[in-house]
Amino acid sequence: MSGEVAVFAGTTEGRELCERLSACGRDARAFTATDYGEALVCDLPGIEVHAGRLDEEGMAVALRGCKTVVDATHPFAVEASRTIAAACARTGSRYVRLARGRLDEEGEAVRVASVADAAAYLRACEGCALVTTGSKEAHAFASPELLERVYLRVLPDASAIARLRGLGFPAARIIAMQGPFSRELNAAMLRQIDARWLVTKASGAAGGEGEKLAAARDAGARVVLVERPVERAGACSFDEVCSLLGV
Repeated sequence: MSGEVAVFAGTTEGRELCERLSACGRDARAFTATDYGEALVCDLPGIEVHAGRLDEEGMAVALRGCKTVVDATHPFAVEASRTIAAACARTGSRYVRLARGRLDEEGEAVRVASVADAAAYLRACEGCALVTTGSKEAHAFASPELLERVYLRVLPDASAIARLRGLGFPAARIIAMQGPFSRELNAAMLRQIDARWLVTKASGAAGGEGEKLAAARDAGARVVLVERPVERAGACSFDEVCSLLGV
């Protein structure tokens, strides 16, 4: 693989950084965990893409020769960030964390520490909920008292949908769509299912958080917001990372 810079992408800011590097004529390696992430960066000149999940050993091998590694993974991908940092320590690469900006105003919401806590909160409430926290932790909502009240919005990935069906979610409760989603579309979905609750993560503007919170207000639904993990010390903004890379 070519390039002294590697970007763990698959996010909006990861794609934007790869676009900036490509536009400046810089070769770089882009790593994405999914085919969806690969599609975001696969057509950029000078950007060589590796798609698929890697463990620490695999990362260490793939990062040989890289001087700087930018971790632009999702703010909730804590384990992935740990693995990337550990692989950089093994290869002597400089690890740079690109931290996603937070919304200035998140409004009123029920704030919880985890997806499991969000599910526990819903079990004590009444009414349907639109859950937009992804398929990986959907098992938290697979209890009998929630299966008929929760609508899961997930990426249209066949294996993810099969996993949800295996957990007992009715097909009618699975909304398989790929974003981005506008405020109007989010609100229409909430109204369509007569949702009293929207469960989402504090994923920032790049994650569509603002559109979801505004839509909940429009539709008269309350928000259960899963708080973001604390970023590691020394995390950089997008502009700071670009300055560091000279792009």
